[in-house]
Amino acid sequence: MGGVEQQILTAVVAVVGVPLVLLGYIILGERVIERLPDSVQEWIRPYFWALPAIGFATIFMVYPLLRTVVISFRNNADTSWVGLNNYVYFFTFPDTLTSLRNSLLWLVFYTFFAVGLGLIIAIMLDRVRYESLAKIAIFLPVPISAVAASIIWKFMFDYQNPGSVQTGTLNAALTAVGQQPVAWLVNSATNNAALIFVGIWSITGFCMVIISASLKAISSEVMEAARIDGANEFRIVQLIVTPLLWPTITVVGTTMIINALKTFDIVYVLTSGAYDTDVIATQMFRQLSNAHYARAAAVGVVLFIAIVPLLVINIRRFQQQEEIR
Repeated sequence: MGGVEQQILTAVVAVVGVPLVLLGYIILGERVIERLPDSVQEWIRPYFWALPAIGFATIFMVYPLLRTVVISFRNNADTSWVGLNNYVYFFTFPDTLTSLRNSLLWLVFYTFFAVGLGLIIAIMLDRVRYESLAKIAIFLPVPISAVAASIIWKFMFDYQNPGSVQTGTLNAALTAVGQQPVAWLVNSATNNAALIFVGIWSITGFCMVIISASLKAISSEVMEAARIDGANEFRIVQLIVTPLLWPTITVVGTTMIINALKTFDIVYVLTSGAYDTDVIATQMFRQLSNAHYARAAAVGVVLFIAIVPLLVINIRRFQQQEEIR
């Protein structure tokens, strides 16, 4: 069977076969459960409905994760164990250390400015007449895919040699006021900052919307009481608004940290990780491209270990909010 026929067969199985199997599982399973005593039905039905999801999660998530962990301790040919060699490589080789440094830069600056700007904008636009219009304008980059946003900013950052016509918007503006053009994506002094800026530009609207929704839930009577007591707007934000928004800020912040750690699209489209802009995800992709599968697996495990605690924090935060409700 040729490659095209194999792909068609796989698509048919995925689109038609899997839903039919699930439908048969539900129909036949329910018929069997209905014949059982009521007490048994009540006990077994949740497990019956959860079983397909658990099965899919095990096949497509748990097994690949465990397999990746195993491969990270083996050689590239998967023929022998090499212990911690792949991890030692990751934490000692200059290129991988550069990617780790850049990921930390993303984690700090991307998270701080995305959440901080989202909070400031949400507070500043709260209850003003043009609030909806301003929020729509700020939210516009969010639906744009990271690849499309990167292409937009690639034109913005475009650089030509001094004396040539600058096609990049930023360099055209610089030369218009008599300044020299800047190689934003090549110069190591500016490229990481430029990439992080693109990420902040594309996600600040999301942070603003989430924080703004929580801000609307704060009782206006509380703030009015503070104003009557003589508190100015800054003190109200400092002592009332920010503490009440802190659970939301925490959730948004941890989500942004996760986004920062798994950043790939923006870096790959704009620089492909060149000029010392590699991050952990692009480093993993590069190792895979060079057939260094064990090293790539080790990078993936490191990334997973970094993200899991943040996921746990978010889950616990959601549980605490549910308990309060």
